[in-house]
Amino acid sequence: MADHDYPGHLRYTPEHEWVLPGDAGEGPGGVRVGITDYAQGELGDIVYVSLPEVGAHVDAGQTCGEVESTKSVSDLFAPVTGTVVARNDSLDGSPELVNSDPYGEGWLVEIAPDDPAEVGTLLDAEGYRASLS
Repeated sequence: MADHDYPGHLRYTPEHEWVLPGDAGEGPGGVRVGITDYAQGELGDIVYVSLPEVGAHVDAGQTCGEVESTKSVSDLFAPVTGTVVARNDSLDGSPELVNSDPYGEGWLVEIAPDDPAEVGTLLDAEGYRASLS
């Protein structure tokens, strides 16, 4: 597991999603969500991503999309409860970005949390790393 990257400024879920906390303060943006380097490595070559529409309300821990690879189809789970405010439409034509840049260009959605404090309940990098062992 040492060969995987888990940036310290992100939060994580046991279902292998990462969350980039949004800027402190008011604004239309939310938290950015993707799958971890570990998850993309386990999935293999990603060939299709199904994401919720902007405006959709998602509930923490519930399925909100799918990632399809050459090996399998895996559900995406919402890390927080809130409203989808952006989706990475680049993945429609280039789903492999999830493999090549899972913490950058391969992000999936942005969610405006109903309760921003919910992000603080997610795992830190050390906690996520420990959950994998």
